[in-house]
Amino acid sequence: MNSAPYQEFAKNKLHVTFADIELLVTAFTHRSYVNEHRKTAKEHNERMEFLGDAVLELVVTEFLYANYSEPEGILTNWRSALVRTESIGEAARRYEFEPLLRLSRGEKRGTPRARAQILANTYEAVIGAIYLDQGYEAARQFIADSLLGTFDDILATGSWQDPKSQLQEMAQSKDGHTPIYKVLTEDGPDHDKVFTVGVFVGGELKGQGTGPSKQIGQQQAAERALKSYEQ
Repeated sequence: MNSAPYQEFAKNKLHVTFADIELLVTAFTHRSYVNEHRKTAKEHNERMEFLGDAVLELVVTEFLYANYSEPEGILTNWRSALVRTESIGEAARRYEFEPLLRLSRGEKRGTPRARAQILANTYEAVIGAIYLDQGYEAARQFIADSLLGTFDDILATGSWQDPKSQLQEMAQSKDGHTPIYKVLTEDGPDHDKVFTVGVFVGGELKGQGTGPSKQIGQQQAAERALKSYEQ
């Protein structure tokens, strides 16, 4: 396997010189690739992702604790906004992870939703690889460079706030009704369901959302309903 692209990526994008570049290669290796290349690929990135997730959570928690004096509940919501799939997946896109992903032929043709999840998981695995090879401080620096700088935008847009809670306050104050969520459709096989959810206020459909779970569909429906109040 040619590790040169990973060495170049580590140097130019991560600003890290790996002692063991195979750790970074593993971070980019999806389970499906190992299943398809059993003779040449021995390990996928899931254990590394598990480690990186813990390091990410600690770094973000330290950052928020050191810089803000808000109550625990708000800090928890801020942390959730920083480490959610959308935030870390976008960080992976900005750092141009995608060309280095090692995926099966099937996964390469996967849906945008599946690819976003793979990128987010790989971001955590890369943190794990940096931590294993270079230690905590190098991992912290990568997270600071790639992710923590987005926090001002999260605060400015209010995207850290739970849209369902926001919508409930808005609907009750403006319409005098509590939002009601209903599943409109369920599509796909059991292992890959897509739910379309509508949110109704006073019997009127205010927004629709789709997602791999009812909860995600509800969140998206609430976000779209909030936009209808802003118009």
